[in-house]
Amino acid sequence: MKRSSLLRHLRKYGCYLKREGREHSLWINPKTGAVEAVPRHTEVSNQLAKKICRNLSVPEL
Repeated sequence: MKRSSLLRHLRKYGCYLKREGREHSLWINPKTGAVEAVPRHTEVSNQLAKKICRNLSVPEL
């Protein structure tokens, strides 16, 4: 899965970028306060994308 489509999905459900790291970006869900690291690769595995969505309490792709 493309990283850009994952980020678009997270934004759609109210998540936003907390800060950029060297190899990961930290995204936060303000409703739950959950923070999750998203790798800064162009491709993210589908399994990892599902885990990120689950941890941020967002519907899976």
